[in-house]
Amino acid sequence: MPPQDPIITKEYVGHIPISSSSFHDAGAQFVLESKGKWWHAGYHLTTAIVGPTILTLPYVFRGLGWGLGFVCLTVMGLVTFYAYYLMSLVLDRCERQGRRHIRFRELAADVLGSGWMFYFVVFIQTIINTGISIGSILFAGQCLQIMYTSLSPHGTMQLYQFIAMVTVVMILLSQFPSFHSLRYINLGSLLLALGYTFLVVGACIHAARSKHAPPRDYSLDSSEGIRVFNAFNSISIIAAIFGNGILPEIQATLAPPATGKMFKGLLVCYTIISITFYAVAIPGYYVFGNKSGPNILENFLSEDGPSLAPEWVLAVAVVFILLQLFAIGLVYSQVAFELMEKKSADPKQGKFSKRNLVPRIILRTIYMVICGFLAAMLPFFGDISSVVGAIGFIPLDFILPMLLYNMTHKPSKKSAVYLVNITIIITFTGAGLLGAVSSFRKLILDAKEFKLFSNNIVN
Repeated sequence: MPPQDPIITKEYVGHIPISSSSFHDAGAQFVLESKGKWWHAGYHLTTAIVGPTILTLPYVFRGLGWGLGFVCLTVMGLVTFYAYYLMSLVLDRCERQGRRHIRFRELAADVLGSGWMFYFVVFIQTIINTGISIGSILFAGQCLQIMYTSLSPHGTMQLYQFIAMVTVVMILLSQFPSFHSLRYINLGSLLLALGYTFLVVGACIHAARSKHAPPRDYSLDSSEGIRVFNAFNSISIIAAIFGNGILPEIQATLAPPATGKMFKGLLVCYTIISITFYAVAIPGYYVFGNKSGPNILENFLSEDGPSLAPEWVLAVAVVFILLQLFAIGLVYSQVAFELMEKKSADPKQGKFSKRNLVPRIILRTIYMVICGFLAAMLPFFGDISSVVGAIGFIPLDFILPMLLYNMTHKPSKKSAVYLVNITIIITFTGAGLLGAVSSFRKLILDAKEFKLFSNNIVN
């Protein structure tokens, strides 16, 4: 039997029966409290997906070319929207049957009925969420370092010192008690993403008209083998960019009944995605072609000549990115906070009672300190993240939703829905394996540059 919370009786919220075990679960009551509106879910989803990783999209096109790049970005956007919608339908169905799942791991264990699947989802989700929290602190530290070096080119402060500063801020922000309490922070995150997207577009227009712009070359690598590796590495990056992995936890923040609300939240999120993803990918690749780097902002800086964009534009973009990274780190820390609160808090006492407040402060501080330490120790974490994306996001976001839908809704094996789901499962299982190989290859190639507590991030 899969690990489950004991179900004692049923209570009712409106017309939706929920397990009374939730009333004895501090993680559910305090961290995943269900008070949100559908537009709040849209804010959470947007923060979980639309982040500074979109600045790698011109680099993704560099590995795929114009045609395949546009097709892969569009297809994977449609597939993830479809997958997240199917997962919301699975959650809605379980809710109507009296089992409102607020955690990915419990949904998988209930539907698949296998203990090992519970632990598989826990492992993958923990790796992804902790990895993104570490990465957010690392890259926020890099943003501070960039601002510092621009103001003080000969300064002596090191990357780990900026990471320590970011960690202190994250410790303070982590004391927001629930996922729902982040709704306005995540609205700000959405606006910040739009802000630096438009700044990048403006910078690209400025660079394209500059006499110092690099010659445009969109050719792929001459070696067929390297082209294949680059293509699958690019596909893995797109999968990681579209990855979410916490949709059930986001849907848990909705006030019950949640039926139908998540679809509206997804529309909000994918409206922002359709604006930001293409707005960064197309102008960035158009201007820099196969010279596009993993962070398009770095392409505007030239060691041999003037900047290809106004420095104030790049500075404001870096500030926007820095601020958004705090929100992203908070969102992906909620699963860890929920696990800690479930074990440490007493649901019979108030959320802000001394009994629950003290353990919350201590445990969340320890978690952020650990993430900050790992960020400082592993400045090459970006390469590790690409591997995690290939082996983590693809199973959670491109395979499990279709499998869960087929098992709960049981469409006919001859129906279009069933065949589409099976096709997606098979296709992305293969893409995930090949993407993992490509990501491991890049990790190995970059290994010679890895140095613990280095002052430079390996791209």
